[in-house]
Amino acid sequence: MEITTLKDIAQQLGISISTVSKALKGYPDVSKATRDRVLLMARKLNYTPNQLAVNLRTKQTKTIGVIIPTTVHHFFSKVIDGIIEEAEKKGYLVIILQSNEKLFLEKLHVNLLLDKRVDGILISLSNTTTEYVHLKKIASRNIPLVLFDKVAPSVACSSVAIDDKKAAYEAVVHLIEKGYKKIAHFRAGLNAQNSIDRFEGYKKALKDHTIPFDPSLVYMCANNTDFEDGYANAQLLIKEHPDVDAVFSITDLVAIGVIKYFNEQKIQIPAQVAVVGFSNWFMSTVISPTLSTIEQPSYDMGVIATEILLNEIEGIQKKEVITHQNIILPTTFIERESS
Repeated sequence: MEITTLKDIAQQLGISISTVSKALKGYPDVSKATRDRVLLMARKLNYTPNQLAVNLRTKQTKTIGVIIPTTVHHFFSKVIDGIIEEAEKKGYLVIILQSNEKLFLEKLHVNLLLDKRVDGILISLSNTTTEYVHLKKIASRNIPLVLFDKVAPSVACSSVAIDDKKAAYEAVVHLIEKGYKKIAHFRAGLNAQNSIDRFEGYKKALKDHTIPFDPSLVYMCANNTDFEDGYANAQLLIKEHPDVDAVFSITDLVAIGVIKYFNEQKIQIPAQVAVVGFSNWFMSTVISPTLSTIEQPSYDMGVIATEILLNEIEGIQKKEVITHQNIILPTTFIERESS
């Protein structure tokens, strides 16, 4: 099927191509009668604008790129919902890529998005991201970058995150106030900022309540903080510290692995060992016992990060000076049966 062009419409109506173009764009110097004739013929010939030509003229692709560590986690699925809904309001398409918590994939995806000439990029950094040359490359192309959730304070760009240290502190204080004293922490890697901050919040809560910090109660998650990490670490924890009375996990997914192991071993939750997660994904309310956790405003994070990105894209188009924003969203502790 041949593609209808402006020339085809002009020939059918016996008018100039420029008049057709102006009519389709709603220019005021084209009469209503002419505009109606052009629109009617455009529909009759199934005309659609040449998007490539539009992109070349406006120097925009109306596309943004999103790089996330994983699509499995409920948190990121809700963030994506917010991103897509907000982007669609402004007529933007969204390209979603997954780094699988690998720095080399994150770099490849950044290059891919730059090659696709996206108008802006949203990234939640991988747990293995230790250097930021690829992020600086985005800035050097004058393309807006907004980091969300897992951010890097040293990178000059806007960001949307939570106060992970404060949220973790509140979770551990909850356990202490419930009478738990020997509290283990299942954390992510040493590089991810949110893992660092949640670990620091855990330690601060212990210190403020005169509970000595025991590094042997801190367990690393080897498999990107998933269900298997929680299960394996719970098994090791009970072997090494049979008198442990609580676990604070880096994510709900890890905590659910902990609960599964404890349930299999007939370890009563929370009578013997309490469990607290982080994120409040949907499984937290259906597992038995239901999981106490930190509520992250995931959907709002996606919406706000996208709003900032699209505003910066518009600002660059207008040649305005861009002022970076670093937004911290509130969290809420949700007490359920596991604590």
